[in-house]
Amino acid sequence: MSDSSDRSTKIHLLKEPLVKKLCDVLDKSSGRGWRRLGEIVCSERRLRVSSDDMEMCSLKVLQLDGSPSRMLLRLMGERGCTTGQLMDYLQTLGNSEAVQCLKPSALQILIQPQSLALISGHNLRLSCHAVGKAPVQYQWFKSKDEVPNSFSPDLVISPVQLKDAGFYICRVNCGETFEFSQWAQVDVLSVTMPYAPGQSYHSLEGRLKLVIQPQTQRLLVGETLQLECGAMGRPIPRYQWHRNGVPILNATKRKLTVPHVTQDHNGRYRCEISSSSERMWSNEVEVVTDDLYAIGGGSGDFFLNSVPDQLHATDKVALLIGNLSYQNHPQLKAPMVDVYDLTNLLRQLNFKVVSLLDLTESEMRNAVDEFLLLLHKGVYGLLYYAGHGYENYGNSFMVPVDAPNPYRSANCLCVQSILKLMQEKETGLNVFLMDMCRKRNIHDDSAPNIVLRVTANIVFGYATCQDAEAFELSSSGFTNGVFVKFLKKRLLEDEKITVVLDRVAEDMGQFDATKGKQALEIRSSLSEKRALADPILPGDSADLSHALSRQWAKAHELPESMSLNFDCGAQIKLGFAAEFSNVLVIYTYIVKKPEHMSFCQAHVTDFSQDLDVDPKEMNRETPEETGIYLLSSSLPQHCLYTRLSSLQKLREELVFTVCLQGTFPAMDDDPVHWTKSINIGKPLIARLDLHGAMRKNSCLQTCMIPHSPSHSPCHSPRPEHCLHLNHGLLQAQDFSRLSPQPHMYECFHGAVGESFYENLSPCHNEQMHNSGGGLSTSPGRMSIPIEASDDINELQTVFINSLQLQQQ
Repeated sequence: MSDSSDRSTKIHLLKEPLVKKLCDVLDKSSGRGWRRLGEIVCSERRLRVSSDDMEMCSLKVLQLDGSPSRMLLRLMGERGCTTGQLMDYLQTLGNSEAVQCLKPSALQILIQPQSLALISGHNLRLSCHAVGKAPVQYQWFKSKDEVPNSFSPDLVISPVQLKDAGFYICRVNCGETFEFSQWAQVDVLSVTMPYAPGQSYHSLEGRLKLVIQPQTQRLLVGETLQLECGAMGRPIPRYQWHRNGVPILNATKRKLTVPHVTQDHNGRYRCEISSSSERMWSNEVEVVTDDLYAIGGGSGDFFLNSVPDQLHATDKVALLIGNLSYQNHPQLKAPMVDVYDLTNLLRQLNFKVVSLLDLTESEMRNAVDEFLLLLHKGVYGLLYYAGHGYENYGNSFMVPVDAPNPYRSANCLCVQSILKLMQEKETGLNVFLMDMCRKRNIHDDSAPNIVLRVTANIVFGYATCQDAEAFELSSSGFTNGVFVKFLKKRLLEDEKITVVLDRVAEDMGQFDATKGKQALEIRSSLSEKRALADPILPGDSADLSHALSRQWAKAHELPESMSLNFDCGAQIKLGFAAEFSNVLVIYTYIVKKPEHMSFCQAHVTDFSQDLDVDPKEMNRETPEETGIYLLSSSLPQHCLYTRLSSLQKLREELVFTVCLQGTFPAMDDDPVHWTKSINIGKPLIARLDLHGAMRKNSCLQTCMIPHSPSHSPCHSPRPEHCLHLNHGLLQAQDFSRLSPQPHMYECFHGAVGESFYENLSPCHNEQMHNSGGGLSTSPGRMSIPIEASDDINELQTVFINSLQLQQQ
């Protein structure tokens, strides 16, 4: 039944598709539209809509996609207007099309198919679910043709092929009533990817992923230029080609074709790929056109290889760790937002990103070990860390969430140890972004014996200077730490990484809130103009690269959504989304409720004790109630939501129970329960078993110090044996000038709002503590969105009409 069937329902509770349809009708109606409706409402004075309110509505026509009708309905809703009252007003208005929008429907489509782009060989799944007063039947179409044997709510093509690309629509029949779903466009890309054939689209994270890059070309005048790029994702990506930084008119397809090129077509080309929530760029390539007579009378030697070699990576891998929920130290908030923002940006630069929150010491070491497994010759490796930290004798230490108070190097990870292991992989670029304090740890006098190789490919970006704090700004909303606040505005720039960081440092220097308190420090030995935006060109070890990519993909496989049928006749949809590599969202909603059942609801329960899920934060009616504040826009509505964090602690396959609860008028509405046990294996990062004991090849072994209580102490090296990175070169650090500072460590936080940023004040703790990304009074269980959906425009009405003739 439509949500308008109850006349007492407040109109602000109407579903968005119905509101949009109604607003479209009222906006386009002449004489019987929104203005006349407003006059009727104003004349009755029941809802206190004034002439000033009407003027406010009329101003909406000046805005892009502004809707006066939507503004009027919102004002009416704020004043308590019900569906019944709105129906009365529309009948007085005499707009039968608008009245029809509110009438209860015998058939309602709850889930619409979504457009997507995916790779040939993967599994295609389109879903359309509807409810009606009678049994519902489905028939899928590709363009005007019926898809054979497609009578299910889910259209599955496995594996999908190039010929399967096109537009799909589903016709839903309920007795004599039928509805058509929205159109879904499927784009199938032909590309060799390091994933197993038949792999599901959902296991590829559901975000934009650039898989086809344009290639440099040299052509003769009169030949045809063809450039191609391609990205997979849901919703389907949009494209816009640029030449020399200027958009090309009408060049909005994956393939750019220019017949009969002239020398005017010379230039630098690249493509902008975007979706509703993301934007990325392809590589920029050179197109050169030659006149046949100008190059020697058609000798045929066009010097196709004369374009200079571009610096490139054989792959790009990033490990992002954000620690905020400390057991023995002040809680932080910004690391969650910072890790999310950098994850999105690095993915746009074609990095394979593993993003993890709240790791213990063993989990951090094992995560670093998995990170190192993805590195090989020529790879760009990036490590970002936000959390508590400190620096002793030129070595930086990251503090796990289970570190004792006070902590020492035995409880922490040494960044330089990780660098040493990265060097052994012969990486092409090593980037460390350390968003943590660098105060001296007076409780730790150990000096790691780390002998680094002299290489010209190392970059350190420290959020603050040596012996200084890093900050996060206290806010009730979602606020970045100071470092990422400015870093995210520059990270996509196609410039040498040290140039990008220099610009970030300049931006931070103009920020009044931290001026004189926090300044970005850059240390580098980078001798080439390497950028995070450099293209990826696989090296000689392609098989090794594919194997490593499969290892990375293991940590990002989402369970397939599933439909559950219960004996009572109810059908439940169970869906999954990923916030981070170790955070899973589960949602349930009713696809079909038996007519004789007065109430029906499904919830999840009985999770492994390894996950430590709070029952009070499970099965909530809004994402916000379970801590998913920004993901709600990309999740289906009217569900129950549960957030599972710390998946790295999962020791066995994830088995839980879906419980259906229903009531029947004939049974005095006493609740009846049905249950189903669900096993989704080990989702996301749980597949890598980071919970296990520290591995023998971890960064623990590179520091000759007692990292663990089980290790006996060893002699500290002499200071001259420790290498220290300075901006521009590697040199030995004279530690004789350093002396421990016997003072308490300070953390700062700002007041709420930009206007209070200058009110930074010290916050002392009874025990020594350090802050990376800052200090907050609570963990801030916030969740970050990873995916949003976007509808494509429907095809021509005449096309719909042609399909209506084919109903069963």
